[in-house]
This record gives sequence, C-alpha cells and structure tokens, in this order.
Amino acid sequence: MAVTSSATDRVSAEAWPLEWPTWAALLATYLGFGLVTFHFHQLPWWLVLIAGGWLVCWHSQLQHECLHGHPTRSAAVNGWLVLPALWLWLPYGIYVDSHLRHHDTDHLTAPDDDPESFYLSAADWDQLGPLARRLLMLQQSLLGRMLIGPFTAVWRVYRQEAGALLSGDFRHAGHWLRHGVAIAPLMYWLLVVCDIPLLAYLALFVWPGTGLALVRSFIEHRPAEEPAARTVIVEDRGPLALLFLNNNLHVLHHQRPDLPWYALPAAYRRERERILADNGGFLFSGYGEIFRRYLLRAKDVPVHPTA
Repeated sequence: MAVTSSATDRVSAEAWPLEWPTWAALLATYLGFGLVTFHFHQLPWWLVLIAGGWLVCWHSQLQHECLHGHPTRSAAVNGWLVLPALWLWLPYGIYVDSHLRHHDTDHLTAPDDDPESFYLSAADWDQLGPLARRLLMLQQSLLGRMLIGPFTAVWRVYRQEAGALLSGDFRHAGHWLRHGVAIAPLMYWLLVVCDIPLLAYLALFVWPGTGLALVRSFIEHRPAEEPAARTVIVEDRGPLALLFLNNNLHVLHHQRPDLPWYALPAAYRRERERILADNGGFLFSGYGEIFRRYLLRAKDVPVHPTA
C-alpha cells in the first residue's frame, strides 16, 4: 500500500492541542455511564438499552484508540485511561495483544494468521455439526452478527484462554489479574451503589454494546487475492462514524494506525482517490447501505476460500 502525506497528516493532528477530542470522548463516556447507571431504576428499560449499549461500545472504541498510542505518548497511561473494560468479558491486555497481531499480519482474514478473523478454514467447517454451521451462517447477516455475535465473541475468547491455561500457557495470567482488580470497583458501583442486577447489566449494557461494536467489524475485511483489497472504506459521517471514532475509514487506519481518530476524515479526503485505488474500490456509502443490503441477508459464507 502506498502511503503519502504523513507530514501533512501529522501537522493536521497536532492542530488539536493535547488531543482534546479524545479526552472529551473519554469524559463524555464516563460521565454518561455514571449518570445512566446511577439513575438506572428511574429510567425506562429501552432508554437504558440504547444509552448503555452506546456507552459500552464507545468505551471499546476508545480502548482501540488508546492501544494505538493516544491520547498520551505513554502506553501505560493510555491503558489506565480505559480500565476497567465496561463490557467486562475481555481484558484490555489480551485485546491489545490480539489487535496488534491483527495489524502485523500480512494475511488479513486468514483464520490461522489473523486473530480477529471471522472466517474458518474448510477443514474446521467440515468438523462442525449442523447447528453450529447454522449459527455461523446466521451471523453472516448483520442482524445475526448483532444478536448472536456477542455470545460467539465471548465463547471464542474464553475457549482460547481456557485452552491455553489447561496446556500450561500462563502468559495471559497477568492480564486476567489486572482485569479482575480493575473491574472490582466497577462491580461494586454497579451491584452495590446502583443496585443493578448483574443479569440486567449484561442484557442492557454488555450485550447491546458488544453487538454495536460488531456492526463495525461486520464489513471491515473480506477475503481477496490482493491483500490491499481486503479492507473496507465506509464513507459514513453520521452517529455511527462518531461511535466508531472514524474507524469506518478502515483501510486508512490500517495504513496509518498512528493517526488519531479525529484526523482520519481530513486525511481521507486528501487521498481518497489513492486509497480507493489501493483497496480495489471496496467501498460503501455509509452504514445505511450496509443495513439495507445485509440486515437479513448473508454477505458471504464463513468458510475462507484459501485457508
């Protein structure tokens, strides 16, 4: 992939002193989360579902921003800014390890090489039973990915982590320990101070928040012969672009993971022609188009064509 205009992009990013948009998003997330949880019993359940899902998803996108070196130059400080994980099930350190390997791989979407791939090899597919295949096919539609995908995401992480522990691999033990320490005060706030039943938090915050995050990843990558053509551009400027911190401009993010989220739109406008040439025109006009095309229809099959 050709990458240009890095000096211009750096100047553009520095036009926002101290990366204040990221600090503002962090403040809005934690303030909003505090207000919604504290007033949980006074709010209608449907409003909690919308606000809780948005805030948990937004926090996960801020974790993504922090692991790429924002808003400070200290990875440790950035990590503490997004602890604890509001969606509870994924330790930040494990997410960092997985996502950086996703960026390092030259084999995007390949299930044996890309830890964030939603595809299976033909051999793994052949070993599945009819029910498992049906569930995976349902998740190739956007509605299925949003509703069933959170359970699949949690299952994949815990199955992998349990397998590592049972085989004597304790490399992630520190991540789990820090995760447990970090979520302890969060659980005290939720269960004791706010008196929110754990099942209600899982149903109204964690599940919709994870489902919203999967809207972003649903179309991000596809199998393609040319590696550069495997990553999408979604030209969305609405609420979902803000929720996803402009990571809908995904091929640009892969080319320039150092750029902060608020600098991506200007960089994309400057280099749109070059970027779309790089990714073979893998383009959607916005998330509205994706919902219209794939809400109830599978975008492809979960079997990787070459793995």
